[in-house]
Amino acid sequence: MKREPPKSPCQTEIELDRFSYLPGHIIDQILSQLSIRDAVRTSVLSTKWRHKWATLPNLVFDNQCISLTSQDQAVIKSKLVSIIDHVLLLHAGPVYKFRLSHRDLVGVTDIDRWILHLSRSPIREFVLEIWKGQRYKLHSYLFSCQNLTHLELFNCLVRPPLKFHGFKNLKSLDLQHITMGQHVFEHLITTCPLLERLTLMNFDGFSHLNIDAPRLLFFDIGGVFDDVSFVNTFQLALVSIGLYAKDKISKRHGCTSNLLKFFAHLPHIRRLEIQNYFLKYLAVGDVPSKLPSPCVDLGYLSVRINFDDWEENKAALCLLRSSPNVQELEISARIEEGFTTDSFVSFWEGEHWSCMFDQLRLVKVSGISGTRLELGFISFLLLASPALERMTMKPASANGQFLMMKELLRFRRASARAEIIYLDA
Repeated sequence: MKREPPKSPCQTEIELDRFSYLPGHIIDQILSQLSIRDAVRTSVLSTKWRHKWATLPNLVFDNQCISLTSQDQAVIKSKLVSIIDHVLLLHAGPVYKFRLSHRDLVGVTDIDRWILHLSRSPIREFVLEIWKGQRYKLHSYLFSCQNLTHLELFNCLVRPPLKFHGFKNLKSLDLQHITMGQHVFEHLITTCPLLERLTLMNFDGFSHLNIDAPRLLFFDIGGVFDDVSFVNTFQLALVSIGLYAKDKISKRHGCTSNLLKFFAHLPHIRRLEIQNYFLKYLAVGDVPSKLPSPCVDLGYLSVRINFDDWEENKAALCLLRSSPNVQELEISARIEEGFTTDSFVSFWEGEHWSCMFDQLRLVKVSGISGTRLELGFISFLLLASPALERMTMKPASANGQFLMMKELLRFRRASARAEIIYLDA
């Protein structure tokens, strides 16, 4: 039997230590897919891997970075702080992304030290989510990070130093459960000239949303506020806005319509979501029959409406008349007490409301209870949508479903291929 020649020591070493001979970019790609805990553990694979994790440019400290069975908050905090301190101490090279989001994280003073350390690096993305406890007062050193392109804060108190003049490279700003003053908010927005995405959720300290951002493309807001206005937002295309408290809306008859003011600087809006009580805000003032300049680019419209409110019906009609190219429409009914509809129960049935939606193909209606106003609105859409393909309806409850279905089947349709899908409550 022929024997194989013995392997050379070099060949044997290569086979035993294949990890060491992986190309550098492959190692970097592998490490980028691991949690920080697993990335540190790769240091035992070989000498080439020993310090490789310490050059990771993206550091993420989330729920995966700690494996503890203890529910003791002090133990969890101590372990988390120890891990972050250890990683930052041994880290070599630039840090481009830092994300700290652990379900048991509170606003510890150690965060100040970490921000100071990161301010010496060309940090581009900074995400800080404090899930428990009081608002964490953001350390002033963060405002010196002028390479930031993405900033995301959760449960923070924002008070920039007086010498702060904005983030010149910031493109994305996400602020949720934050506190800041009115002047601080306006100054922050106007001094971020490259801002493209802005998210605001559950904020306090300011109530007038004056948005002056010439490059803004995306705006998502949900909270309690008095007013919203746009200036120099001619590129803004995607807007989702929800007003959580109706008592913040002041009735002002005989004044300029909030609808006119809201759309004055939104000529190219493509997607609009009107949530909670925001339609009630838009209905304040003299509601026009349609906007002076139609929203010709608007392809998707979602509206939450109280059909028992005369003003909201007028505002909804104005929006529909001003959206000639809308392709997808979602309507969600909102029920409020204390409204009388006797005087306008046939609002959507009059011929003088007629207008055509030649591009409308998909309609979703939810939360309806089968009132005459709601059914009149549905009939109005069916008659005015010659290209309609599908209308999906979901009632608020199971009460009266059969009668509502019988009524819907009687409605005439402008589109011969329109399919009506009725979902159970």
